[in-house]
Amino acid sequence: MITGIEATLWLLERRSSYQRCVMTSIESKNVGGVKSGSATESMAGCPAHVVKDRLKVAGLRPTRQRLALGWMLFGKGHRHVTAEKLYEEATAMRVNLSLATVYNTLHQFTQAALLREIAVDGSKTWFDTNTSRHHHFLIEGENVLVDIPGHMVDIARLPPLPDGLEIVDVDVVVRVRRIG
Repeated sequence: MITGIEATLWLLERRSSYQRCVMTSIESKNVGGVKSGSATESMAGCPAHVVKDRLKVAGLRPTRQRLALGWMLFGKGHRHVTAEKLYEEATAMRVNLSLATVYNTLHQFTQAALLREIAVDGSKTWFDTNTSRHHHFLIEGENVLVDIPGHMVDIARLPPLPDGLEIVDVDVVVRVRRIG
């Protein structure tokens, strides 16, 4: 498990990389109809460039806020975050945006199928960068979600549905706690 200190150190290490990638991404826009070759070439392998492409494919305009949050979400591989946690990370990286912007962006990413929303007890919502079919363990007391591969959970014996309804999706959250 990553501690708050480890996460902060990771963020501080990555801040300059993030700023360089996002700034290069913004600077690589067409200027007077001419695209800067050096900026485009330097984007190869840059997470911000990948995020920019994903946003465009999803039909979202790559704004500064979306690029920044997308970089934080997708630059680390699959992860589960709450809006509050992502806002804390953005603040630590000196990304200037509000908590409302974080919520709005997360919901836009979810609508565009870039994220999966996981609501637990109606009181806490996580956003998952892994949009494949899978379920979760919730480690109580730590507020941590851990992926369970979809094929590992058998949901074949669901109760009959009331008339006029169909199953849209089944999300299984198994609550666990550490022993001792």
